[in-house]
Amino acid sequence: MNTTTGLYETLQQEMRLRNYSPKTIKAYRTCIHNLANYAKPKHPRDLANNEIHDFLVHLIEKQRLSSGTINQMINALRFLYVELYKRPFVIKDLKRPRKEHKLPVILTELELRRIFEALGNIKHRVMMMLVYSAGLRVGELVHLKVEDIDSERKMIHIRGGKGKKDRYTILADVVLNGLREYWKAYKPKRWLFEGQVTDKPYSLRSAQQVFEQAKKKARIKKQVSIHSLRHAFATHLLEQGTDIRFIQELLGHSSIRTTEIYTHVSKQTIAAIKSPIEQVMHPK
Repeated sequence: MNTTTGLYETLQQEMRLRNYSPKTIKAYRTCIHNLANYAKPKHPRDLANNEIHDFLVHLIEKQRLSSGTINQMINALRFLYVELYKRPFVIKDLKRPRKEHKLPVILTELELRRIFEALGNIKHRVMMMLVYSAGLRVGELVHLKVEDIDSERKMIHIRGGKGKKDRYTILADVVLNGLREYWKAYKPKRWLFEGQVTDKPYSLRSAQQVFEQAKKKARIKKQVSIHSLRHAFATHLLEQGTDIRFIQELLGHSSIRTTEIYTHVSKQTIAAIKSPIEQVMHPK
C-alpha cells in the first residue's frame, strides 16, 4: 500500500466486514485523513507510537478538540494499528481534555405545540410528531419502513438502532391518526418517509432542516435541534411519573446512567425540592 488512497479503501472495506455503521466508517476515515495530513511525508503505517502521541497532543493543545472527538480519534487509531497493521497500540501519559457534562435544553409542551402547528405540510408535521412522541433519533426516523408501524399493537419497531440494536417504542393515537392522513396523501411503498428520489429514504439533513424551519416559524429562541424532541420525550415522561427503566428501554440506552441525565432537567424533580429560604423567611 503506497498511497493513502489505498489506505482509505482498505479501512472502509475492513470496517464494512466488521459491520460498522456508515456513520462510524465516515468518522474513522476523517480521523485517519487528519493523521495522514499531519504525518506527511510519512505514511501513517510508518509512524512510531511516540509520533502518534505527539499527533494527539497537537489535537488537544493546538486544535483544542473536545474529549469526545479525541476519544473517537483514539478509537480510529486503535482500529488502524491493531486491526489493519496488527501491531500494538499503546498511548501513555496522554492528558485528555475533561469531558463536558452539558444538560440538554428542554422544550415545553407549549413550545412543542407551536412547532407542530407551524408545520402546514402533513408529511413534515407527522415526522416531527413521531420523533417527539416515540423518542426517536433522526436516523431512526428516516429509516423507518412501512411495516415497522404496528397500528394494532400501537407500537413502532426500530430496527438496527444505535449499537445495531432493535427495540420497540410507543405509537400514540394522535400520531397514528396523522399517519393515516399522511398515508392517504402520499401512499409510501417501502420507506415510511420517502425522499425525492424514488425508493430512497428521506434524507437526514432534510429532516433537520424541516425542524429548523418550524422552529423559526414558531419563534422558538432556545438553542435546540431536532434531537431536542427526543430529549423532551424522555423528560416529559419522567415528569409524568414513568419509571426511568421503562424510559431507558424506549430510548434504546444500553446504560441507565445515560438516561439519568433527564433527572437533572426534570421540572418535577427540581420542583419537589424546597429551598432553605422558605424556612428562614417562614419559620414554623
